[in-house]
Amino acid sequence: MKTVIYNIEGLEIEVEEFDKDDKDAERRRLASYFKLIREKSGMSRTDFSVWLGVPYRTMQEWELGRRAMPEYVLHLIAYKVMNELRAGRIG
Repeated sequence: MKTVIYNIEGLEIEVEEFDKDDKDAERRRLASYFKLIREKSGMSRTDFSVWLGVPYRTMQEWELGRRAMPEYVLHLIAYKVMNELRAGRIG
């Protein structure tokens, strides 16, 4: 599968390109973006969920693609991670 670079709130992440005809592709795309954003933060799932104030189970379901994450939430999380990385408070 082809990979693409996606820039979300200043964070560049490399992900596999999903088939646009696949009805579950959007959910999986957001899940892979979320996981890569968490990994860029340098935190485990547990630490990331505490840091964000998001229940662990909710975050886990988003990351595994079992539950659809609202795209605006992804952007807010990416924005927070990018600012904290720039300030040197995480990573």
